[in-house]
Amino acid sequence: MHLFSPLEICGIKFRNRIAVSPMCQYSCEDGFATDWHLVHLGSRAAGGAGLVIVEATAVEARGRISPNDMGLWKDEQIAPLAKAASFMKTQGCVPGIQIAHAGRKASTAAPWLGGKVVSDSDGGWLPAAPSPVPFREGDTAPHELSLAEIADLVAAFAATAGRALIAGFEVLEIHGAHGYLLHEFLSPLANQRTDEYGGSYDNRIRLTLEVVKAVRQIWPESLPLFLRISATDWAEGGWTIDDSVELARRVKPLGVDLVDCSSGAMVPWARIPVAPGFQVPFAEQIRREAGILTGAVGLITEPAQADTIVRTEQADLVLLARELLRDPYWPIRAAKALGVDGPVPSQYLRGW
Repeated sequence: MHLFSPLEICGIKFRNRIAVSPMCQYSCEDGFATDWHLVHLGSRAAGGAGLVIVEATAVEARGRISPNDMGLWKDEQIAPLAKAASFMKTQGCVPGIQIAHAGRKASTAAPWLGGKVVSDSDGGWLPAAPSPVPFREGDTAPHELSLAEIADLVAAFAATAGRALIAGFEVLEIHGAHGYLLHEFLSPLANQRTDEYGGSYDNRIRLTLEVVKAVRQIWPESLPLFLRISATDWAEGGWTIDDSVELARRVKPLGVDLVDCSSGAMVPWARIPVAPGFQVPFAEQIRREAGILTGAVGLITEPAQADTIVRTEQADLVLLARELLRDPYWPIRAAKALGVDGPVPSQYLRGW
């Protein structure tokens, strides 16, 4: 097993174990994908990745990170995403999409605009969360979700999964990481509820389990379902790697095929020891202790580094983000560096 070994999950075959992480482009209009997304996603598919995952795609308008984030909460948003998925398939790449809700971290500006909270007068809205606890001190407290609203959100995740299926995606990832809604329910640092969705571990994971169950009723067993998590909050009193191992054990029988292991972003004061491959041990531990496929992420930049992760069975899939912003053709370059045949488009052969 190595970086360019094929991988098969639920009958879907990936040409290699390189995946493009979902990365927000902050370039949508009313949640609609644009030509930017077609070119951005298509370039990485042509660049040789085995899987390209579309950025965090909101299940309701209130769930966008920014006013310019991707959405799939209405049928009209299917068509431009279907075009992107179709093109990715022509390049031999499996098209995936991540469905999400930003929770208390919604209604913020794009990073290049400062990332600050967007006011109502500027097109923003009041975020919703498990508890009225803002992400940053001084921010407006989010709206605390009622039980009825929680039920509606579970249904929204399932409905969005159905639209993703119509659009032609072959991998679906549920976003439960990075301080967004599902992660907020998981972590005691954001969840202060006293009902059946707060307090005990079983209560805090309840929403994630409900979303997985509802999505799996819509998403066929013949297609892979991923769950992205923050394996630890990197903060005292927060979610831990042991919590993540147990969550992985719980979601596996519900139909999750792979856990995408990121970390952090629950609180702004977390102390994170950032270094190359710093999150890979989480993927390794969850894979070993929960007996589930995992994806490794986090400052993975070199071909030999990525290959070692797979060869030593620390993870089954390597997901790259910023490195693939810098170089969409990193997989082709990695194949050359590792001495294997790379998936070079015929149109580009003379360049390689």
